[in-house]
Amino acid sequence: MSEPSQTIINGFVMSFRDFSGRVHALAEPLTELQFWTNPYGYGNSFGHLVLHLTGNLNYYIGTQIAGTGYVRDREREFTDTNPPAKAVALKNLDDAIAMVIRTFEAQTNESWSFPYEAKGAEVITNRFGILLRCTSHFHHHLGQMIYLNKEFTKAST
Repeated sequence: MSEPSQTIINGFVMSFRDFSGRVHALAEPLTELQFWTNPYGYGNSFGHLVLHLTGNLNYYIGTQIAGTGYVRDREREFTDTNPPAKAVALKNLDDAIAMVIRTFEAQTNESWSFPYEAKGAEVITNRFGILLRCTSHFHHHLGQMIYLNKEFTKAST
């Protein structure tokens, strides 16, 4: 494998490991109720963002590249009124991240440019594009999780 390809893989893998650690650190002080509560009149709860990121990764990378067969219910990621326990939601995200890392590590020099098609990703034309999009999407929602953590932990800091 060429140096640039390995550098790209290492960068993506390092990012997802960092994201995972940060999500766990931000979720840790939250009670089960706080994890699933949206303190604002807009946006989502921390827990629903975890469900959304899990669904996003499992669909765009799992189904479309890794061939996992995952079937996404995107609407439910934001509206599930009977969500799993916080620990289960975080475990499911960890499993999705592990699959993403395995998928990154399986890429070859040629596969980065393989054609990519998926509902909701019409402007993405290759694997590199969707892997980059999923990474930036995760980072975007991580920022929202930071604000949710601050909202719930401000009384204790």
